[in-house]
Amino acid sequence: MPGTALRNDFQRVVLTGFGVISSIGIGTAEFAAGLRAGKSGARPISAFDTAGFAHWNGCEVVGFDPQRWVHNLPVETLGRASQFSTAAARMAVEDAGLAPDDLADARGLICVGTTDGESFDLEHLVRNELDGGPENMDPLHARRIRAGRLSASIAQELRLSDVEAVTIPTACAAGNYAIGYGFDTVRTGEADFALCGGADAMSRKTFAGFYRLGTIAPDRCQPFDKGRKGILTGEGAGMLMLESLSSARARGARIYAEVLGYGLNCDAYHQVAPNEDSVARCMSLALANAGVKPEEVDLISAHGTGTKANDVTESRAIRQVFGQQLPRTISMKSMLGHTMGAASALGAIGCAVAIDQGFIPPTINHVETDPECEIDCVPNQAVEARLRVVQNNGLAFGGNNAVVVLGAYEEAS
Repeated sequence: MPGTALRNDFQRVVLTGFGVISSIGIGTAEFAAGLRAGKSGARPISAFDTAGFAHWNGCEVVGFDPQRWVHNLPVETLGRASQFSTAAARMAVEDAGLAPDDLADARGLICVGTTDGESFDLEHLVRNELDGGPENMDPLHARRIRAGRLSASIAQELRLSDVEAVTIPTACAAGNYAIGYGFDTVRTGEADFALCGGADAMSRKTFAGFYRLGTIAPDRCQPFDKGRKGILTGEGAGMLMLESLSSARARGARIYAEVLGYGLNCDAYHQVAPNEDSVARCMSLALANAGVKPEEVDLISAHGTGTKANDVTESRAIRQVFGQQLPRTISMKSMLGHTMGAASALGAIGCAVAIDQGFIPPTINHVETDPECEIDCVPNQAVEARLRVVQNNGLAFGGNNAVVVLGAYEEAS
């Protein structure tokens, strides 16, 4: 990959490779097929003991073999979330038509967003200590729990030395935060490439927290539906390869989509409740950064958790920005569950493959749209569509909002 010196004018940034680990498919092809088919990842949780909970469905990853993707690090030294992020990063590099050696002399950014870090391993560590005292602690688990491993392990696995490795903990918007950071570093020429996204593993802590808030659905997630009952927790990783358009052209790379811009804000309005005006402001910031008018947006991939508060608030914020001519607005969480820090990264990948393949993924499990939402959520069946501009929303606790805007790649800017 050719190096690019720092320039005064911004470079165009494109997406050339994806790594996906999800409950509806592993790898870009399986993931895209799952989205198009409206596949559900919901199943009984097996990652932890669910005794004592009235319901226990979630969206776990099945069939994932880290040994297939992690070659240079002992898999047992990685927590489950780091296994996800590291494997997804290698997938993204390969999907981009590159080998790790192609990146050896390039300046890069590795940025992974997360909500829980390695909470799954931390739970094991604490449980072992409680069950058997300090002498029963597993030092291997102790070494695996640092959240920084989610990004550092990628650099170690791919043997990249001239990189900045960052883990961003902005909860459920963290994947979009990471993509925004990668977009800036590549378009300014500070980095030749950016491997960005998000990762989280299923954890009892997160499930129990949402359960106590009364926001865990009994069996399925129904965003924007009148009868919705809440989220299903999920897990997985989404990693994206960002590079300059000139770099992608020089090596004849496949271009899935172009990153047009992003917006961030933090309102600190409430610990868990979203703020309508702040969400609307974040969307407006993203559109302005991308140079896109509201009427040019063909599709919104909503945060769409399936909770009473989020869906109404987000829908109203969308109406603030887009008026009466609302783009179709879907929720991939109806299929994937809420994958926490991976959510908006997987959403961005879903948007890019939808642009590339010409379809809109459905919002599944839909019966009747809530009158307070007033959107076309593309219920239950994917539809064919030519998409030029797609907006991907990520909203997090504490009012951390991040919105990314993607576009179909065209020769003319």
